[in-house]
Amino acid sequence: MEELPIELNIITLNCWGLLHLSAHRAERLAAIGRELAAADPPPHIVALQECWTQEDYRSIRRETRFALPFGKFYYGGIFGTGLAILSRWPIEESSMYRYPLNGRPTAFFRGDWFVGKGVACARIRYGTGDRDIVEVFNTHTHAIYEHPPKHDSYEVHRLAQCWEMAKLVRGAAERGHLAVALGDFNDVPGSLSYRMLTAHSPIRDAWRVLSPDSSLGSAAHELERARRRPIPSAEFNIAENGVTSNSAYNTWSWSKSEQRTLRSGKRPMIIPPDTPDPRGKRIDYIFFSPQVSSTPGPAPGPLNEARASRDISQGSRTKGWVVKDVRVGMLARHPELGCSLSDHFSVEATLLLHSSTNTFSPSRPPSSPPSPTSPHKPANLHPDDKQDSDGPEHAASLLALEHGTYLQSPTGSEFRVGSRLDLGASHDAQLRDSALASTARRGDGLDCTTYDEILALIHACGLRELSQRRWRIAHFFAWAVVVVACYVGIWFVGRWPGVGFAFLVLSSLGFLAGVLDGLVGLLFFGSEVRALAEFEWEIMNAKATASGAHGLLAQQHHQRGEDDGAVGGGSAGGGGGVEEKAW
Repeated sequence: MEELPIELNIITLNCWGLLHLSAHRAERLAAIGRELAAADPPPHIVALQECWTQEDYRSIRRETRFALPFGKFYYGGIFGTGLAILSRWPIEESSMYRYPLNGRPTAFFRGDWFVGKGVACARIRYGTGDRDIVEVFNTHTHAIYEHPPKHDSYEVHRLAQCWEMAKLVRGAAERGHLAVALGDFNDVPGSLSYRMLTAHSPIRDAWRVLSPDSSLGSAAHELERARRRPIPSAEFNIAENGVTSNSAYNTWSWSKSEQRTLRSGKRPMIIPPDTPDPRGKRIDYIFFSPQVSSTPGPAPGPLNEARASRDISQGSRTKGWVVKDVRVGMLARHPELGCSLSDHFSVEATLLLHSSTNTFSPSRPPSSPPSPTSPHKPANLHPDDKQDSDGPEHAASLLALEHGTYLQSPTGSEFRVGSRLDLGASHDAQLRDSALASTARRGDGLDCTTYDEILALIHACGLRELSQRRWRIAHFFAWAVVVVACYVGIWFVGRWPGVGFAFLVLSSLGFLAGVLDGLVGLLFFGSEVRALAEFEWEIMNAKATASGAHGLLAQQHHQRGEDDGAVGGGSAGGGGGVEEKAW
């Protein structure tokens, strides 16, 4: 095997390869393969989503057979998972982990349940050592179909999916392997599912490592509005906010009239860099586990014993993975069609295995990025707006946002350029922050209030599913009664054969619909309610671990379930009368 790499180039892209639904699918995916083969720097690992057909996968493999000679197309669900992983090095093992909560079969027009969404896992060996392994976790979580003020009925599904992903990533990191979780997570930074994943696994968001003040969503998103940032330009969104979806640069986010003009070829469709981009958002990510380790140095002399007692890293050598660069890619359009290669742009990151001999004290506060959940006032706001957050300027900015008056985008110099002036110091700071944040373990990443919020969502979802289950089973029995009544009625309408035939046809069709509803109620909703009960128990156990109240919360939950028939008790959880302990 070739010399061990110290840099790792990773790409993730949602290809938008829906069979019969995505325009110019074959031509675009072939062009995506050519772009991957010609990428600079050459990629080592590529994760693809929405690559649904074997034909498209083979088309990409033909283009990348020299740059990425190894690959895996993942099977699952009724129509396939749409997930694929390409690699420069051999894939030792692979598996497809299907999410327990994965949409509903009754929402056939959405398709999430039928494609069997899950995590495509691959163990990729890049060296001969026991830990010279990258464990890749590629996913495409459940889409958002209801936007505020409507209730997002699939939020619990995405939360459960990120919870399962966090467990997989945590296991890989605990084995001492570099864990890379990437894909289309269908949610913005700062969302509950994002916090669930990052709080319960020892990973970092590659983009926020270099751009800690990047956006938390589109300009209209509530988290971003709370920060009172000006509406960004298309160029700023790409360079600093890492926008991959709904970008003003992406032709598939344009209006129908603009797309028709593009197809006609009458005039070139050039987007100026300063075009306002209020809808752009980042929902595609590359997460990685830094895997920071320290090698003890020589024993300190008498003069340094006092200092060594205060600094655990005195004279030690620290090594781990840091972010050398991260960028948005696949911005080029198809050379003949003129359209974007996908409705998403790619995220491309270069990880560096960095070693540092600089010392740091655990008592020194980390220079970690600001919390994505807390509003942050940028340094380039209007000077008169720095102190009074509720002043006339604030009202004017909100009014401008509502009525489409776009403000000037902030500059990016204060976010990323500073980290490139002294790369060594920047990489050392990343190692320091990763080491100080390495205490994130299961149960102590989120506060109890957030766990209560998640439990409330699970409880409401469980009640809704139980209600759906009862109504569907009742629908089956109602049609069974109607069928019997119609068959009896046929005897009394013998003189009117047309009426008897109508009774027979209508009752048969209705009974068929009732049977389908009954099967969905008995099989699917029963399975979903039990998956919700399992998820609820794990969240309660995590809360109990965080609060130190082992067993008490689970016992209260079990008693509540017996009282109201909610998730986790009675028929929902299938727990019977056995008392469970949360340890």
